[in-house]
Amino acid sequence: MFIRKTLALAVLGLSFTPLAAQAADNADLQQIRKDIEQLRQSYEARIRELEARLAQTDSKAAAAQQSAASTAEKLATTPATPPNLPSANAFNPEISLVLSGTYANLSKDPGSWKMSNFVPSGDEIGPGKRSFSLGESELGLRSNIDQYFYGQATLAISGENEIGVEEAFVQTTALPKGLQAKAGRFFSGIGYMNSQHAHTWDFVDAPLANQAFLGGQYSQDGAQLKWVAPLSTFLELGMDVGAGERFPGNTRNKNGAGSTALFAHTGGDIGTSQSWQVGASWLRAAPRERSYDTTDLAGSEVSNSFSGRSQLYVIDGVWKWAPNGNAERINLKLQGEYFRRRETGELAYDTAAQNLSDSYRSAQAGWYMQSVFQFMPRWRVGARFDQLDSGTVDYASNGDFLANTGYKPKRSSLMLDWSPSEFSRIRLQYAKDQAREGVKDDQFFLQYQMSLGAHGAHSY
Repeated sequence: MFIRKTLALAVLGLSFTPLAAQAADNADLQQIRKDIEQLRQSYEARIRELEARLAQTDSKAAAAQQSAASTAEKLATTPATPPNLPSANAFNPEISLVLSGTYANLSKDPGSWKMSNFVPSGDEIGPGKRSFSLGESELGLRSNIDQYFYGQATLAISGENEIGVEEAFVQTTALPKGLQAKAGRFFSGIGYMNSQHAHTWDFVDAPLANQAFLGGQYSQDGAQLKWVAPLSTFLELGMDVGAGERFPGNTRNKNGAGSTALFAHTGGDIGTSQSWQVGASWLRAAPRERSYDTTDLAGSEVSNSFSGRSQLYVIDGVWKWAPNGNAERINLKLQGEYFRRRETGELAYDTAAQNLSDSYRSAQAGWYMQSVFQFMPRWRVGARFDQLDSGTVDYASNGDFLANTGYKPKRSSLMLDWSPSEFSRIRLQYAKDQAREGVKDDQFFLQYQMSLGAHGAHSY
């Protein structure tokens, strides 16, 4: 009897177990449904709150826009009244001074330096003199003139106690549609390096191509117009017109523009760590009796002159890398430019004596590539290679006295610099210069650059 009662109770317990589990499951489902309903109600309330805030913000924006339009209408119909006079300090321009000095150890006499098969001209040609020298210091003044114009002047003070006007221009600040105009003396927008001041260069000197085709740096006395497109990718178009008195042009007594330059640059970001920019430029000059000294086939020093048309084409590019866009500790920059020049006109040989004139035609090129790596804060290393292509030169009948040997000038440079702060830099540079045919010049430079006072941000 006991056994039968025990079995019955066991069977009854087994039958109630699924029912109990089912009841528990039903309770869980009800709780889940209740929680979901509470979440839905909470989110709906939150969404209604955000929609109300959005409507309120739109209303405020519409009211502000209406108020601005009303104010503009009043200003347009109300005679202008003089504003309150600014304080005396508002008339003081920002002043900066960049001090530079160099020690040069050159294995060959810099007095005989030249670029074989090229016609260089300008103030920044060659390695400079041996031993200690005071480099070119830059005194800058800049300020907003009013709500429409900005002004800047940069005076170059040479180690020979000469002062020259490097730049002096006025620039618009309020033109619409991304337009900007400039007038006065300024560095042309062609290429990449040309518009940069020398103290921002990564090496002591300019590349051979810049020296051969632009006389170091090309500046205009004239006007410039630039337009930046309203795009997410940077796009800049520009034009210079000027007197064209600097190489490859020269001083001439004639009305109108002596040179014209067109340029375009575009660039952007690749992710958060990389950025790039490429550009194309064209410069046209019309020199008249542009003189230069050279050695003829007889080994005599002669002076020649060229009159005609000079056209220069430039392609430039730069790529920068910094981890997550933070260049404070580590960064890398690759930079290069390619130049190609065509000149046609008339060449006068030995202007001081025989003065023989005949047609002249040339097509020459050059390029450089450089890389600069900041491997730790304040320390950078860099390498640059320059090469020129003497191309083809047709002297016509003057080929009896002058010749293009086909030699290609080149140079390799290494540099190491240390910048204790953003205002000071000390640089060591070595270059193996082979600009002269059959001559190798080992060049060592030690340079300092120190900035005093306010200084504007440098371009990309």
